[in-house]
Amino acid sequence: MPNPSDYIALGSQLEEDNEETEEEQEEEWFIPVMESPWVLAEKESKNGEATVCSNAGESGENSQGNEWNRGDIDGLFCPICMEAWTTTGDHHVCCLPCGHIFGFSCIRKWLQQQGTTKKCPQCNRKCTLKDVRKLFASRVVAIDGESQKRIQSLEAKCISLDKKNAVLIKKEAEWKKKEAEWKKREALLQRELHQLKEKTIYLEHLLDVKPRTLGHPPSMGGYCVPSLGSEFNEQGPFILQKELGVDGARLFDIDASSKIILMTRRLQGLGGMHVLTKMSLVAPYTRQDISLPTGSKAVRDLHICPSDGSLSLFASLGKKLSVLSTKINNFILAYDLPAPAWSCSWDLNGSHQIYAGLQNGSLVVFDMRQTARPLEFVNGLTSNPVHTIYSLHNSTLPSGVTAVLSASSAGICQWNFGGSEERQPVVLETGNQGACISLAYCPSSDDIIASFRPRIDNSNEMAYSQHLLTPAIGQGVQGSHVHLKRFGSNCYQKLAVTCANVNDVRLPRSAVMNIESHGCLFASGDELTGELVLQELPSFTVIQHLKLRKQPIYDVKYVHDVDGGLLGCLCDDILQLYGNHALK
Repeated sequence: MPNPSDYIALGSQLEEDNEETEEEQEEEWFIPVMESPWVLAEKESKNGEATVCSNAGESGENSQGNEWNRGDIDGLFCPICMEAWTTTGDHHVCCLPCGHIFGFSCIRKWLQQQGTTKKCPQCNRKCTLKDVRKLFASRVVAIDGESQKRIQSLEAKCISLDKKNAVLIKKEAEWKKKEAEWKKREALLQRELHQLKEKTIYLEHLLDVKPRTLGHPPSMGGYCVPSLGSEFNEQGPFILQKELGVDGARLFDIDASSKIILMTRRLQGLGGMHVLTKMSLVAPYTRQDISLPTGSKAVRDLHICPSDGSLSLFASLGKKLSVLSTKINNFILAYDLPAPAWSCSWDLNGSHQIYAGLQNGSLVVFDMRQTARPLEFVNGLTSNPVHTIYSLHNSTLPSGVTAVLSASSAGICQWNFGGSEERQPVVLETGNQGACISLAYCPSSDDIIASFRPRIDNSNEMAYSQHLLTPAIGQGVQGSHVHLKRFGSNCYQKLAVTCANVNDVRLPRSAVMNIESHGCLFASGDELTGELVLQELPSFTVIQHLKLRKQPIYDVKYVHDVDGGLLGCLCDDILQLYGNHALK
């Protein structure tokens, strides 16, 4: 914006001699006066020509060598000679009473040649040479009033639009907040609707239940409990009690005292995340998903604490060993590991120590009372992943010594921790059976079953320890089960070996049960028949075939409860629970 000083004009009356001689007038040379830029523009616009204002006489002689438009001429050049006026000298900027501005020398000559009728060259208003006033300002600039008004109007509109935009942004944020609340409410209502449907199905089954199915609670997830028949029940100690739909579940454990099941699941969909699910064993079988700690990835092994059912231990491929409290449904400990964890175990002799078997073959011991670092760390005999680990009773071990049994594709090994003496691991002799793919242990009887499949001539050690959650199902191959018995602290005896149909890709799970009326039993899946087979030890005599709805078998667990015992078998999206009716 121009400086206000540009508009200061001080008048100074010109003292000119009004009585000039005729000779002097004759000596004045004629000045060609150009039309005013505004008049010129008006005439040219009437003739349909483009309007260009320039000095006709000196269009190419200005210092800048540029053509000037109307905006450049206004307030800068004399409209008579089209030359820039000055603040000193003969071409001093001056004005007439009508307000039009000229160079002094130009307006003087113009008025002199007008004779008696002297007029302003722009508006034709009468004036004399006495009326000319010099303007004392560094620069004269005219502001377009209409443009200024338009600018002010546009500025006001911008301010108004900014206010409206702010209001709309605020309303948009409020709508987004309401939308999130509605979605949350919708998800809650969907969950409640699902639970009500399950309760309805359960109540309908109770109303329509037949006498022959009494004692068999209706299942969850839309699956019907089949009638096993008296002839089938007499062949073994277990009878199907519940059948639960568990989409994406791969591992589970049962807390008999609290009547809950913990499962690891992968949610449906591409890139589905891994979660834990806590489910009640009491109708209507409510369930709750629990998020894993950040970076945990897939859970490879889980166990509920045998001395405190409110604590659960998880080993994950995200190099995490975590402890969950089922009372608050939150993780209370999370240990960082040097390698992905494949297996874990609670210490059977106390509730403070926990163990983890790693992908690189190492074993780590932690004391939950010390969270800074591991209690002990040992390198494995090979770099094969430790796919199974069990804590052993220390009744026959020296004081202060704990022991664990680990299994990898290379075989089975006992590790002793604590005490003052350095102890070497004890490798269990199983013969040339192949690659060890599963290990089951019964603490109450010290019976051990190791499962093997034929080795493949492959230099890759990982070939014998495929990940449990691999999408490949595989097929049955001829393998073997080896029955071992633990005597004393470090002594083992191989009691029997039997052939078995095992999976050629996955790492199966099995269970050893010490049942009072039937002795020690071994439960494992038959990959060819699709059955859960119960065998009596040590003879491996088959006493019962439990038909399964789906394959493959992912996990098998057995727990004692108030009714005698509960055997669980996790297949593809179905968890089948069998009760030990012989003990009721």
